[in-house]
Amino acid sequence: MEPTLTDAELTVLGLLLEQPRHGYELERVIEERGVRAWTALGFSSIYYLLDKLAARSLIETTVTPATEKRSAKSRATYQATAAGRDLCAAASRDALAALTPVRSRVLVGMANSPGLPEEDVVAGLTRRLAALRSQLVEVRAARARQEPLPAAASAIFDYSEAMLQADAGWTEATLGTLTKENAVDKYDIKKARRELYAPRALDFVVVDVPELRYLAVDGHGDPNTAEAYAAAVEALFTTAYTLKFASKKALDRDFVVGPLEGLWRADDPQAFVTRDKQAWAWTMMISQPDWITEDMVRAAVAEAAKKKDNPALADVRLISLIEGRCVQILHVGSYDDEAPTLDRLHHRYLPDNGLTFNGDHHEIYLSDARRTEPAKLKTILRQPVKPV
Repeated sequence: MEPTLTDAELTVLGLLLEQPRHGYELERVIEERGVRAWTALGFSSIYYLLDKLAARSLIETTVTPATEKRSAKSRATYQATAAGRDLCAAASRDALAALTPVRSRVLVGMANSPGLPEEDVVAGLTRRLAALRSQLVEVRAARARQEPLPAAASAIFDYSEAMLQADAGWTEATLGTLTKENAVDKYDIKKARRELYAPRALDFVVVDVPELRYLAVDGHGDPNTAEAYAAAVEALFTTAYTLKFASKKALDRDFVVGPLEGLWRADDPQAFVTRDKQAWAWTMMISQPDWITEDMVRAAVAEAAKKKDNPALADVRLISLIEGRCVQILHVGSYDDEAPTLDRLHHRYLPDNGLTFNGDHHEIYLSDARRTEPAKLKTILRQPVKPV
């Protein structure tokens, strides 16, 4: 097998073919020419690369006169050997014909972006665009410092600028598409029903909840320990995102996947105040736009089941829920700290206002528990009510 060179090794070997150089001279030339803008060459890796090339007999060292006071390594002058010249020439010919691999890490990020809040995707791409523009300024400044340039060096800067401009153009266009979709095209339950999804944390408010549609899975037991609960939540989000993409492709109608919601019930409502989680039964849900049909849900479940072996997918169903008159409040903090608020609702607010329970306790999880400190979690606590 033909011996190979990394991009960094080929770069350093090429600089030594120009003329013999000390390690510190290589550092200076690399900095002056802006080499690090177009190849993976670390600030502390020059002597490591020189050692590797020397071990392969591609370069050799000579020592400067002892009258020059330098460290042992810095006294060495490096020059290419005949084998180094031959391999550099062969590798350079291959490099001239090589295509740039399309393996940018941003593509992995875009592939995973459906699992992130849209504002996080926009924020990440915005930072990326700013970094690309800053790098473009640096490359142009490095070029200006070295003008006039020989043809080969000029071509290197032309390529670096063209790639950065293309990358910045793609990032800017992608941002434009995302922000346009967010502003105009996407249905978002939190914005369409703002009065239901943005209560204040100061006190209870009364709302009238119309008929809404949800993906739903039923279960029982402690949500912190029950495997069925984790499987249900995963099945809901997998189906919701599959529906989102299918709706956009088939109907040209897009929507923001809503927050996780839960209906909670127990034989004794006091189980929520005492936090007796084993006594809880639940229906976990994600809201759906009114154009999502039962057939679409079945197709989405079947598609999701091809990619993920999750028994809870078979339990996903589309439901309609009419809660009517409800009392709700925004709770900020750990889920286990809800008890005092629920106790106040059950034993003070409802009796004082001549109201009683008329349906399951309903929670809406506005925060991502995986990324939010427990003390900062935002949860809407909703209780359907009726006059006593």
